[in-house]
Amino acid sequence: MSILNRKESMVLGLGDILIFLFALWLMLVLRYGAALDRGIFYAHLAPFSLLVVVWLAVFFIAGLYEKHTLLLRSRLPTIVFQAALANSFLAVIFFYFIPYFGIAPKINLFLYLLLSSALILYWRMYGYRLLYARKKQNAISIGTGGELAELVLEVNRNERYNIRFVASVEINSLNPVDFRKNILSRIEADEVTLVAVDLQNKKIEPILPYLYGLIFKNIQFVDIHQLYEEIFDRIPLSLITYDWFLEHISVLPSAGYDALKRLMDITLSSVLGLTSLLFYPFIIAAIKLDDGGPIFIFQERVGAKGVTVRTIKFRTMTRDDAGIARDASGNKPTRVGLFLRQSRLDELPQFWNVLKGDLSLIGPRPELPSLVAVYEREVPYYNVRHLIKPGLSGWAQLYHDKHPHHRINVNETRVKLSYDLYYIKNRSFFLDLKIALKTLKTLLSRSGV
Repeated sequence: MSILNRKESMVLGLGDILIFLFALWLMLVLRYGAALDRGIFYAHLAPFSLLVVVWLAVFFIAGLYEKHTLLLRSRLPTIVFQAALANSFLAVIFFYFIPYFGIAPKINLFLYLLLSSALILYWRMYGYRLLYARKKQNAISIGTGGELAELVLEVNRNERYNIRFVASVEINSLNPVDFRKNILSRIEADEVTLVAVDLQNKKIEPILPYLYGLIFKNIQFVDIHQLYEEIFDRIPLSLITYDWFLEHISVLPSAGYDALKRLMDITLSSVLGLTSLLFYPFIIAAIKLDDGGPIFIFQERVGAKGVTVRTIKFRTMTRDDAGIARDASGNKPTRVGLFLRQSRLDELPQFWNVLKGDLSLIGPRPELPSLVAVYEREVPYYNVRHLIKPGLSGWAQLYHDKHPHHRINVNETRVKLSYDLYYIKNRSFFLDLKIALKTLKTLLSRSGV
């Protein structure tokens, strides 16, 4: 069972398509008035329909179909404006440089871009009411830990979820008598219809007979682990135990997925690797002019199955007296190195690591062996991330804002691991494609990953 409004992305996408088509019709009405006929409409519909497909892809990359974007209404104008600028640029290229799709007069395109942008913004700012018109279910949570409190807070403060927690039961202080006396009466008084419970916690066993009885009162149950994962797109580390891994984590080969993933790695790393050679002379010259040091740096990283792999990058850090590039132990990057890091250009040589098979394009980022040794002692289940091949970009790099960047930080690494576990559990070709598109957005915006 899901408490999320699963129709949200579908409704948003359908609404966007209808807005684009309505903007086209409105533009033609304003331009041609009574002279508008089917011939004119269909002449514009065909090329604009192709363009709408591209625009929807831009919206996806911009995050306009993400679960939480709709909530951030203060940011929506900026996000929509940036996406509209990108769409306008693509539209100009589409119509001005591909004569077959030429639209005359060009004022039609300009007017359409204005109308569609204004209508999309209005739809995104106020259309959410159509998505959240449902009456909320009252619910209670039964579990323990900070992540449970985080879950309750997230659900109760956001209108996008169709439930509201009216009570939380702490398992560690749970008394079966009190549960029967207080909680069961609360369920009836507040018309609770959903119970989110940590069924993997052994302390839940004394009240299981009471929970069983609630089935006959039309009460629905949802596993709190699944609920947390669905809302936060990561695995709640404090809520999972060894049996969770036995149930959800598998390293058995999948012929179809493995073949597609490797094909994508070989194809894209070959194309991007060869294309990146165009930038090498400029990067090499910049590094040499900056401090005259080595061009490349070779590092050992922990790969799949814990095997150490040797990766190559453009050097971005200063050098010590022996002429060796320093690691990230607090030393500052060079002036050129700072730019290379922000733009991710320092990682261009790693396409050859992908082509060799040491890395993948998508997967948990490979870590330094010295840090792995610390985290395997301090972070439970950390070695699970080494079950699959590491990647240049991954789920954690997109959604974990405070990753430690090769400095020891046990707390943030726990959070990062929760995202890596989500990827390992749910990995698929579609998820890899989504990460790739989101990474493209990150690269274009020059935000760190």
